[in-house]
Parts: sequence; C-alpha cells; structure tokens
Amino acid sequence: MDLKAIARDLCALALVSLVSLSAANAAGPAYRAPRNAYGAPDLNGVWNNNSLTRLQRPAGLLPLVVRPADVVDAERKLMTGYSPPSTTANVGGAESEWWDGAHMARVNGELRTSWLVDPDDGQLPYSAEGKRRAAVFAKAQIESFDGPESRPVAGDRCLLPSWGAMGPVMMNAPYNANYRFVQTRDEIAIMAENDSELRIIRIGAPHLPAQIRPWTGDSIGHWEKNTLVVETTNLRTDAPLSQAPFFFTPGARVVERFTRVAPAALKYEFTVEDQTIFTRPWRAEMAFVATHAALYEFACHEGNYAMTNVLAGARAVDRAQSSAVPGR
Repeated sequence: MDLKAIARDLCALALVSLVSLSAANAAGPAYRAPRNAYGAPDLNGVWNNNSLTRLQRPAGLLPLVVRPADVVDAERKLMTGYSPPSTTANVGGAESEWWDGAHMARVNGELRTSWLVDPDDGQLPYSAEGKRRAAVFAKAQIESFDGPESRPVAGDRCLLPSWGAMGPVMMNAPYNANYRFVQTRDEIAIMAENDSELRIIRIGAPHLPAQIRPWTGDSIGHWEKNTLVVETTNLRTDAPLSQAPFFFTPGARVVERFTRVAPAALKYEFTVEDQTIFTRPWRAEMAFVATHAALYEFACHEGNYAMTNVLAGARAVDRAQSSAVPGR
C-alpha cells in the first residue's frame, strides 16, 4: 500500500472540495445544471461527501459556522471526537489510514460544524420515547450477543452500509464515501461504495403498499425546477437511522432535495419527521463534490466468520460465568 500516494490523493480531493464548493457559492442561483437526454438536470457521475463534519454538533463547538481563524482548532476537536487515540482495543485510532476526511465541509460557502441547521443547537430533538429507545439501542450494540438477529444490521450483519452511508438520510462515512448516480427518465439509482448498497428512486411513481418496507424505504422523486425532491416512506422499524442510535417508527417520513449548484458541487438537504422519536421535524444540509474516483468492492456479507466468532465468544463467556456461580 502506497500511503504517500493515498495521502496525496486525499489532499487533492480535499482541495477539490473547497474549490468546488466555493465555486458553487460564487455561482449562486444563476447556475443552471446541464440537462440529460430527458431534459432533467443531470446528476450522473460519482459524488463524494467525505468530511469531518457530521450530523450533530459536538460538545464545545457551539456555532454552526466557524470563522476561518478558528478552523484548525475546530478540526482538531472534530477529529479527536470521532476517532479517539490509538489503544490496545482501538487499533489505528486517529492515526488509522481509513480516516479519509481531514477537513470540515463548506455549505453555502460556510464552514459548518454539523449538517443539522434546525434545531439551532445542532442536536436531534429527541422525545422522551426517542431518548429511551436511543439508550436501549446504544446498550444493545455492546451487550446483545444472543443471536445474529440482535446484532447491528450494518457493521455486523452487513445488511446496510455502516455509518448510515445510504440512508435515507445519507450520512458521510469516514472512508469509502463515494456514490455513483445513474439516471434514466423514470428512475435514479444510487450505488454507495460503502457496503455496495443500491438505492433506487422512482420518478413520479405511486408509493408501495404500507406493508412493503425495503431496507432503504420507498423513495419517490419529482423535479422542482433544478432540484430533485425525494419523499421516502415505508421506512423499516428495524434499521437504525444513520449514525444516530435509534430506529424509525411507522409513519416516519423523510424528504430529501438534491440540487446541482455548480459543475462539481451538489447540495443535499433533508428533513426528517417521526412524531414518536422526535418532538418536531428537523432539517439538515450537506455538500457532495464530484470526483473521478472509482468505486471499490466493499466485501461484507451477513453470516461471515466474524459473526460466528463473536457469538462463539459470547457463549464462552456465558459458560465461564455460569461455572463461577456456586451450585451450578
């Protein structure tokens, strides 16, 4: 592995991100995206959303927008929060070559500390039930070893990309953060490099019956001038949302907006409504940057050796604990 070459490529991608998003801000509303053969704005290509910026605002980074003079300190805090120092239990840590993102994102020309823009505090507006379920889910990540069904659907079972890379909503992974958009008259397919997940958005179609719930929900799109608006319903109640530790509940709804705002920049906005989990809807904005990078295979499948070893280890712990109890 040529680490110097990888580092050079990542620095180049970061530079392209800054230049492209600055160009998007300069272009403003006057920019008109190129049209495809069907007359719709052309979203085809490979887009990247890698960044130190994440959904919620970390503690100690209260402003949504960071001044240029404070960028270095803010990015140091972001990296420390997301990738703790290397330890015996955390091989690589902050020094891991897997962490591609080294800079926070620019959205509308502003350096952002979170994707969340509403609520103002940059925190998800959990209800009491949402907080309860979040706590149960977080505990299950480290304690639920009764069977494969109790393990996370992403990192362990490989049914969805880790880090919530595909969504909806589509979050940014610290690695493999490329997406290929393939567009036709009636559909747009999005392939995530992370876990090679495929999502299909049907244009102008009716929603599926409520009992049919795909892993990425039922996404129906329509065009509003230069913007692709996507409404997703039929969301599964056993698939966690993005990096946040909770599940959707029946009746949840996600509305996404994809707008090509410059030749190499795509603005992604999304609103989430779930009256059980949140006290009110919340909204976020994200930046995607065009790239010529290839999408590499992400080899992950349910029932692999890791799953067998994890569950076997848990059973060994059970036996050891049982034999340590007097009378057993």
